[in-house]
Amino acid sequence: MKCPNCGCLEDKVIDSRLSEDGVNIRRRRECVSCGKRFTTYETIETLPIYIVKKTGVREPFDINKIKTGILKACEKRPVPITEIDKLVAEIEKKVTNSLQQEVSSHEIGNMVMAGLKKIDDVAYVRFSVVYKEFKDLESWFSEMESYLNERK
Repeated sequence: MKCPNCGCLEDKVIDSRLSEDGVNIRRRRECVSCGKRFTTYETIETLPIYIVKKTGVREPFDINKIKTGILKACEKRPVPITEIDKLVAEIEKKVTNSLQQEVSSHEIGNMVMAGLKKIDDVAYVRFSVVYKEFKDLESWFSEMESYLNERK
């Protein structure tokens, strides 16, 4: 592993731990040359997963795009980042454990909406407005009405 400080290729592992989700191994390393410490993460290499968009276009699965969308929906809301990270990890786990190489964006959107329903009502509404692409106010009001009835 190349030291981010001096570029030396020799280091020693000081500590290894399994990450909270059990998917990664976190290693604390120390450079033999300069003595600086740094952290690396090891993951299992998997087959690439592709997202099939509404238009039929396929693109590589990128969990960061999902996290960005969730963060925008939760912007200026009292939602702890730990809750967002937990939702993102849950979605990533579902997608990777499905053993499918292609997942529709519709499925992912539904996973995000289901998670946001549990976390924050306003974030759910914000995400649904963008995700469902409402054509007019009536269709949006109809969706919100069914959501409110579901909550009761």
